[in-house]
Amino acid sequence: MTGVEDLRRAIAAAPPGPGTLAAFDLDGTLISGYSASVVYRDRLRRFDISVGELLRTTGAAIDTQFRGADVGALMKIGVQSLAGRMDDELLEWGQRLFRQEIAGMIYPDVRDLLAAHRRAGHTVLMATSATPYQARFVADDLDIEDVLCTEPEVIDGMLTGELASPPLWGQAKASALADYAKEAGADLADAFAYSNGVEDVPMLKSVGRPVALNPDRGLAGVARRKRWPSVTLPKPQRGATPVAAVRTATAMGALAATAAVGASAGLLTGNRQLGANLVGTVGPDLSLALLGITVKIDGEEHAWDHRPAVFMFNHQSSLDMLVLGTVIKRDVTGVAKKEAAHDPRFIPVGALLDVAYIDRSDTTKAKAALQPAVDKLRSGISIVIAPEGTRSPTPRLGRFKKGGFHLAMQANVPIVPVVIHNAGDRMWRNSLVAHSGTVYVTVLEAVSTDGWSAEGLDGHVEEVRAMFEACLHEGHR
Repeated sequence: MTGVEDLRRAIAAAPPGPGTLAAFDLDGTLISGYSASVVYRDRLRRFDISVGELLRTTGAAIDTQFRGADVGALMKIGVQSLAGRMDDELLEWGQRLFRQEIAGMIYPDVRDLLAAHRRAGHTVLMATSATPYQARFVADDLDIEDVLCTEPEVIDGMLTGELASPPLWGQAKASALADYAKEAGADLADAFAYSNGVEDVPMLKSVGRPVALNPDRGLAGVARRKRWPSVTLPKPQRGATPVAAVRTATAMGALAATAAVGASAGLLTGNRQLGANLVGTVGPDLSLALLGITVKIDGEEHAWDHRPAVFMFNHQSSLDMLVLGTVIKRDVTGVAKKEAAHDPRFIPVGALLDVAYIDRSDTTKAKAALQPAVDKLRSGISIVIAPEGTRSPTPRLGRFKKGGFHLAMQANVPIVPVVIHNAGDRMWRNSLVAHSGTVYVTVLEAVSTDGWSAEGLDGHVEEVRAMFEACLHEGHR
């Protein structure tokens, strides 16, 4: 048994450049569980499976699980049931299932492995027996460009109910990878392949660097005999546990108490900012310690090089505000959506920091609400803002809005990008409970707004967003 750090060292030691392939299986390897289960649960909920199909699927599943049959029969039944449906309709369906369920199944540590391969310049691809409707959106989220998968036949945008090629299972997957390597001019002797299932032994044997990732019992035995690296990743933590719930309640209580002390100090001294700085300096660090969360910051000096500034961050989790408090600490306020004014987790700090709440349904009110933020910047108080607006379900970036860029330009202050790599893994989107672990943050160099104009703002927005993209793509150090 080896670990993620051993794999990262092996990746760094492999030949660099695109000639080294890294092929990842999907189900059980990149995600904890099986995307087909998500698909069937959704179809059952919508009464979209006939009794006949259900019986045929159950029989084929028993043959696969207990009699060693390949997955071909299952795939054919599933694709036949989709005959007559439009490809674009099914892609929308796949995207919905990804956002609702599959995104939360991605193993957090696979992002580190993928980033390690990208830093080495390797060509990363997915090789899976799943259909594009299950695989494509996981690949997009993980920045995997090439996907080898089981393709249904599509004519004039409609599924025929037949497969365009054999299911990518067992030897067929190994052959597809070999064809890909030949076309790319890559040597499989240098390649990595990652899988959790014994059915992928042919693919693993075909490469020079096989890895049993989250292996089932059968593959674990093969890996031991062949001395292949074997790594089991921690599963995603999405639900509440008693320990996590108690820790979260204690941490939020400590934050509220710190906010109360800060507010009292502000009242006694007649200086609200003094109280806010007390909260910013003490509250986040105390709350994170109670949660069992460590924040590791790369480029921390950039958080102090230019003040005041507009600090922009990628929004993943309710945990973000505590993480940002640890990074920025003092002389800062924020801009938040109107709904946050009623969030009990946000009210104490929001009131103390004099946050500007924006009503997104009324453009006029939003512009009026931004003026106090501009005044704050001109008075020496920094602003923290999420240009995406709402939280994204994974670290994948959403579209950037212009409000924060207008703020920086009007106040003539720089923008400091703060890239949060994995806060969503510690506290999943919309969750009320945080889990212990490490959150990685990268603070990038400040972006000057000197000479900016409204006409050129779109280009500046894309420039800053590209900085976030590149940092997330490369991963944390």
